[in-house]
Amino acid sequence: MNATKTELRFFTVPEWEKEEAYLRQRHQEGWRLVRVTFPGLYHFQRCQPEDVVYQLDYNPEGIAHKADYVGLFQDCGWEYLQDYVGYSYFRKARAQMAEEETIFCDNASRMEMVERVYKGKMLPLLFLFLFVILPNLYLQAAAGNGVLLVLFALALLLYLVIFFKFSAAFRRCREALSP
Repeated sequence: MNATKTELRFFTVPEWEKEEAYLRQRHQEGWRLVRVTFPGLYHFQRCQPEDVVYQLDYNPEGIAHKADYVGLFQDCGWEYLQDYVGYSYFRKARAQMAEEETIFCDNASRMEMVERVYKGKMLPLLFLFLFVILPNLYLQAAAGNGVLLVLFALALLLYLVIFFKFSAAFRRCREALSP
């Protein structure tokens, strides 16, 4: 039987909890996360099945001060795995916890992380939308260039779907985390 395996999975920006649950289930099935690589390739290694909690944090400032940032979590028993597209991956065996534990001490700190994700991921997309997609859509329409007009129109639709889905997920998360 293979000692390693790779799975292709895509999680949208607001689906970090689904990703955490996915990694926990894989570990319970005897597959320990080794690393995540582009474009959504999850590399696993065979291990003893164990209940291990995986947590993700999005904190570019923490990554800038990596030693202190990682040390803070290690002091609380969390194993640092890696950084991938702005997220830091941590894990801790459930047996080492007195009760269900997360890297966030309260909903306010979880909400701060959600806001960092929103600003870190959505603002660049909004910039591209406003200063690349829309102007080019207008220019291609004015020039009558059908092929590029269709491509930019498709990009416009894709961006609108992304903005709608992420904003709806952000709103649901904010409502769930508000006091």
